[in-house]
Amino acid sequence: MKKIILFWCSLFFIPTFAQDHFSGITTSKRVGILNASLNPSELSNLDSKIEVQLMSFSLSVSNNKIGFSDIANRNNLEDLIFKGTGPVSFNVDSEILLPGVALKLLNWGFAVTTAGHIKTSVADVDPTMGDAFINGALNSVTSGTTTISNTNNQRINAATWGELGFSASHKIFENERNKISGGVNLKLLFPGSYANIGASNFQGTFTTNTTDPFSPDFGKINLTKAIGNLNIAYTGGLADSFSNTSDYTKALFGNLNGMAVDLGVNYQLKGDGKSYKLKIGAAIKNIGRMTFKGDNNYSKNYELKIDDTPLDLKGFENVSGVKEIEAAFGSYLHSTETKKQFEVKLPTVLNLYADVKVISRLNVTLLLQQKMNSDSANDQINSQNIFSVTPRVSLGFFEAYMPIGVNEISGTTAGLGFRLGGFFLGSNSILTAITNNCKQADFYTGFRFGFL
Repeated sequence: MKKIILFWCSLFFIPTFAQDHFSGITTSKRVGILNASLNPSELSNLDSKIEVQLMSFSLSVSNNKIGFSDIANRNNLEDLIFKGTGPVSFNVDSEILLPGVALKLLNWGFAVTTAGHIKTSVADVDPTMGDAFINGALNSVTSGTTTISNTNNQRINAATWGELGFSASHKIFENERNKISGGVNLKLLFPGSYANIGASNFQGTFTTNTTDPFSPDFGKINLTKAIGNLNIAYTGGLADSFSNTSDYTKALFGNLNGMAVDLGVNYQLKGDGKSYKLKIGAAIKNIGRMTFKGDNNYSKNYELKIDDTPLDLKGFENVSGVKEIEAAFGSYLHSTETKKQFEVKLPTVLNLYADVKVISRLNVTLLLQQKMNSDSANDQINSQNIFSVTPRVSLGFFEAYMPIGVNEISGTTAGLGFRLGGFFLGSNSILTAITNNCKQADFYTGFRFGFL
């Protein structure tokens, strides 16, 4: 399993997006397709009659253990991940917005969009357990024996899927001072690959030979007197490997097998001309699920039972995929349910935001993303809770902003971004990366243009 954790550690070296995708630009004063990705009701506020999106890209890496200073100091990342007693959480989240078009017609706004998603996560993994299985070590143990009991559902999860969206927004009410719009986005889902390992209600004793350095068993770790419930699910290329990048990208779009919907509303307190003094929006995104099925497709529930005959954890040292992990447990797993077809919930979130005009050309945006599902449930893709404050200067063709956020995995971040016409570039964490031991890396860019 060391290959898996090394793969995620390596992602921390590349420039990436945060899970609050395109933070700052999705609440831009120049309203376009990206604003509608936050809230479909924004299509009624399009600046242009027609907008074309060419492509935008988003990728995030965040964790609660490793900071930029650890990388700069060349510290041992594997040791740091499982240091201390707090659970380990890791999140890699990418979004690719492919070509799309939006149209404003009278009191209506319409859009057709395409997108691809890649998500992987490690959620609430006990550091002692993770250290033993992945590194073959017990860094938190000073004696030769330790027993853990964890009622959480510790998960490693990965998924890829594509979307084709059809959006519509309508201006519900408008007078000289107020404007209210509502919108909906219907998404057709194309599931690609999926993998999940969930270990709930785990209890077990880890033992290692720490007394005789000349013994061939010195440092060997065994697991005894263990019980727990395991969910092991896989489909597509992720059944064989978590750490091969091409397995995530080559199956981004599968067959049509799911639907989801986004619902939103926004209110504007008008100012002079086309500007507003206050805009408030609310949207629920990703209400839906997709079905995975195929020949190389399983979701299995197991009972783990290990008595006095130990499980040698050396067997997990070089595994890289879900099938190999399943095989490494051998006869200690007792199947209780097997499904060739299973449904996976999308990461449903509630978005709330307010954009306030402070003075001419200066606005401040407050954004809250609240996840609606529990990370502990199997057959579900995880998300994060995020709150951000973004001051922005808008000069028409040019816009600059500074998102300052807090998310539940990596903590506080601060970044910079700008828009020049339809081109935008930014980072949610560049400032904290330079000045602090930030546990998130992100970068984003894209281009769209409007006319008429």
